[in-house]
Amino acid sequence: MKKQILTVLTILSIFFVFVTAPVFAHCEIPCGIYNDQLRVDLIKEHITTIEKSMNQINELSGKDPLNYNQLVRWIDNKEEHANKIQDIVYQYFMTQRIKAAAPADKAAYNDYVTKLSYLHQLLVAAMKSKQTTDLAHVKTLRMLIDKFENAYFSEHDKVHLKEHKK
Repeated sequence: MKKQILTVLTILSIFFVFVTAPVFAHCEIPCGIYNDQLRVDLIKEHITTIEKSMNQINELSGKDPLNYNQLVRWIDNKEEHANKIQDIVYQYFMTQRIKAAAPADKAAYNDYVTKLSYLHQLLVAAMKSKQTTDLAHVKTLRMLIDKFENAYFSEHDKVHLKEHKK
């Protein structure tokens, strides 16, 4: 009897560890292991997935009979990828990578505000992409991630990234 109880408790413990453990875009130790370009590329991939989901939702919505199961799956998919964009933006970039600048240092402060502005706009555009299937939000997301990428990476970083991708 003791062995059975111990086995059940072990299984339940393992279940709760794996099922209830939160998943974050990156750690907060800080570990010092960052791959900023990977995060930008992931955001771009999520945007493409949102676009495909929107197209599928629009296509399925016009069919008769309506396939509710597939429609719900595409809606969930769109929501999930918009959430992932939001997670990367605030969990990775806003809390760990974008460093606050003193207002007295005008150039650094303006750079800081520019990056925060693009990130905030990304958060809002991701939210709006959850609310509708308007592809204009996808266009806005793409434009914003490109603007953020250009503002975030220095010219030196851009040259290095091009060489690294070869």
